[in-house]
Amino acid sequence: MKNIKSINDIDIFITSFMQKWGITLLRYSLGIIYIWFGILKPLGLSPAQELVENTVYWFENPKTFVPILGWWEVVIGITMCIKPMIRISIILLFIQMPGTFLPLVLFPEICFTNFPFGLTLEGQYIIKNLIIISAALVVGSTVRDNE
Repeated sequence: MKNIKSINDIDIFITSFMQKWGITLLRYSLGIIYIWFGILKPLGLSPAQELVENTVYWFENPKTFVPILGWWEVVIGITMCIKPMIRISIILLFIQMPGTFLPLVLFPEICFTNFPFGLTLEGQYIIKNLIIISAALVVGSTVRDNE
């Protein structure tokens, strides 16, 4: 009987820790990812550079779009890490996010090994944005807390 109480106490401790810190860690994780992936673009170090350039082919010079997108992402990341600016981050993120899925439509041969389930590395890179969208929804749901 004492073991059950000990296991329950551990479970309460762990779930309390997750409840207290989970959303904060999620918010900072989103911020770090956006800053990190974003800064690679203006530095010319992004593995997604060619894919982005090909996706925005309608721009007069797609190569100039990539650094702009990168700085946009850095701003998303910074504003995500500053609690009073989460709303700005969420808005910028949801403006940016639809464009990340364009290659699935424009370049299925690059994104799929076997349509619709077999994904290339590029396809996986794009589909992982579903997690980012969900995380942004969770973080966004907290903006009215402590107002």
